[in-house]
Amino acid sequence: MKHRIVVLGAGYAGAYVAGNLARRLSPADTEITVVNAEPDFVERLRLHQLAAGREIEAPKLADVFAGTGIRLRLARVTAVDPERQVVAVADADGGGGELGYDTLLYALGSHGDDRGVPGVAEHAFDIAARPSALRLRERLDSLGGRGEGGSVLVVGDGLTGIETATEIAESRPGLSVTLVARGELGARLSAGARNHLRRACDRLGITVLEHTSVEAVEATRVLCADGTALASDATVWTAGFTVSPIAAAGGLEVTENGQVVVDRTMRSVSHPNVYAAGDSAYAIGDNGLPLPMSCASAGFTGLQATDAIVGRLTGRKIANTKLAYPGNHISLGRRDGILQLVDGEAQAKPKYVGGRKAARVKAGILRMSLWSISHPTFGLPKRKCRLAAVPDASAVKAAA
Repeated sequence: MKHRIVVLGAGYAGAYVAGNLARRLSPADTEITVVNAEPDFVERLRLHQLAAGREIEAPKLADVFAGTGIRLRLARVTAVDPERQVVAVADADGGGGELGYDTLLYALGSHGDDRGVPGVAEHAFDIAARPSALRLRERLDSLGGRGEGGSVLVVGDGLTGIETATEIAESRPGLSVTLVARGELGARLSAGARNHLRRACDRLGITVLEHTSVEAVEATRVLCADGTALASDATVWTAGFTVSPIAAAGGLEVTENGQVVVDRTMRSVSHPNVYAAGDSAYAIGDNGLPLPMSCASAGFTGLQATDAIVGRLTGRKIANTKLAYPGNHISLGRRDGILQLVDGEAQAKPKYVGGRKAARVKAGILRMSLWSISHPTFGLPKRKCRLAAVPDASAVKAAA
């Protein structure tokens, strides 16, 4: 019987791991199934551009995995039962069922966090997924974004909020854009990068409200903690991300926010035949700090998870791949950006790269990420690894 590997999620982490496992493991011994709710690969790092009106690539996962032997199941994951080693799914047509696994990679990513603020779910837009980004795009279109339009309020001064506000302001100059920051704008950046960011906001006509907390979102306004009411024709909520409660509900050991607690090899500390990668994983980086939710972290944790799964199944030594947090690359519209490297304590280094050069570097990173995911068979080895043994659940637990 073949060893069943099930990958939950086909974002940056899940698609990368699935493709690399297919490259490295023999199909004579293994079968790989990817479960994903959407039929397309979503470039999440470019959803703010999609919302603002730009077209972005969305390759079909069926095409991405063509020729790899990977089975694609278009369904929503509803539950994980690590004791029985099954995953419950719901198909788009109303059907569903269970998928059994021998090795599971949990890579369901993250979604927008409303932080318990009243009205966010009912009245605000987010760009955490392609459907929600398209809904925001429709709303911006209705405001007549290139002529005299309405007001857009972006709540959240993290990277997503900054990129969203600058992209909308540049692409739709007829709209009035306001960025609401709980603290100082760009507080985690170096002094030079913060000044560059402020100049970009001034150039694009973005109003920045610092040290402002939002307590409620209504249909046409936002209520702040100081009693201020801000008019808004479209409120975009980018105040953070959180993960699905599925892992916690299934009994996996998780953090307070629901991330799967893993060891250095991305293996669940509570269930040794379960691995996690990307935003779903609580992984400690080489600097001793938790890796942030980011595309870079998805790449590093995905590579480590791949090496660990292949190593354990084939009896090979498992190498510790790099788990780093190099810094942030921030787009400020199409022709401007910031590259901010950090030190070993994840603090911003004094120097930064800004302007067109930073924008070109980030565009290159995005192209490289999409290409690597869209070509999982590139460099396909002539000989794939055979399994040394096919461990059952009891054997895996005994060896842990």
